[in-house]
Amino acid sequence: MEAKIQKRKLGKNGPEVSAIGLGCMGMSFSYGPAPDKKAMISLIRSAVEHGITFFDTAEVYGPFINEELVGEALQPFREKVFIATKFGFDTSSGISALDSRPEHIREVAEASLKRLRTDVIDLFYQHRVDPNVPIEDVAGTVKELIKEGKVKHFGLSEASAKTIRKAHAVQPVAALQSEYSLWWREPEAIILPTLEELGIGFVPYSPLGKGFLTGKINKNTIFDKTDFRNTVPRLSSQNRIANKEFVNLLALVAQRKKATTAQVALAWLLAQKPWIVPIPGTTKLTRLDENIGAIAVELTSDDLLEIDTAASKIKVQGDRYSEGAAKLINR
Repeated sequence: MEAKIQKRKLGKNGPEVSAIGLGCMGMSFSYGPAPDKKAMISLIRSAVEHGITFFDTAEVYGPFINEELVGEALQPFREKVFIATKFGFDTSSGISALDSRPEHIREVAEASLKRLRTDVIDLFYQHRVDPNVPIEDVAGTVKELIKEGKVKHFGLSEASAKTIRKAHAVQPVAALQSEYSLWWREPEAIILPTLEELGIGFVPYSPLGKGFLTGKINKNTIFDKTDFRNTVPRLSSQNRIANKEFVNLLALVAQRKKATTAQVALAWLLAQKPWIVPIPGTTKLTRLDENIGAIAVELTSDDLLEIDTAASKIKVQGDRYSEGAAKLINR
């Protein structure tokens, strides 16, 4: 029996998806050793049964194995779910090399369709902006893929307002996916007003601050040596001590709302705009349930003002990415 959860529209003319999606990256990549594949297939299918319809993956997660996982898990439900994947990296030379040449985008689309076991990609994001390829050429290529019926919607990730405008003029952008949470609010200045003006949806990744805003990470937490969070400056053990103030603030509100810290962090995002759809990732069914529960947490204007006022007095310690990873952002 599939549950019904509240839906949201990604932008003015965009698709309708569950108010919270599921980020699948951590099921096979980035957060230490990959969990058991069968268990992750079961988790993704549980998400569908719980009413989640929006699933996020990318060619580069693995590479390839995350798309294969998502494709296998969602095949029985394909008509009921919305799958987003991404292009833009040269997977042959490691994930720091960008490649959004039109012919490469086409190659990735064909390969992703096979791995996802589908004949259409619901949302095809450019994973990072490639300074060597005009964004108009990228948008034009995806426009062709849409005409050919291989892709339904075009998205961008971590793009600047200028890039979004240029792309949108060629092929309407359905959604922008960028990092956004209570402790990374940079999109509020220029990005969110631009999206509102153009009628584009916003999909925050790392809505729980890579796990930190759940309150489950403290100064003594040791990440697996293969966990990329070891490279994140604001998650260094020293910076975690100062940054815990954000967790304390969320916990205070959570106590009053009879909710968890993670639920308040997600509810805060949902309360910012009706076209925001966060995609928290998890490998645990209990966390999936908890994240879905955030949709029912209502934050009043007084609650939001209280959070804003308190958060404005906390200075985040550390950058959100290492220097190398930061170079790939906001072009």
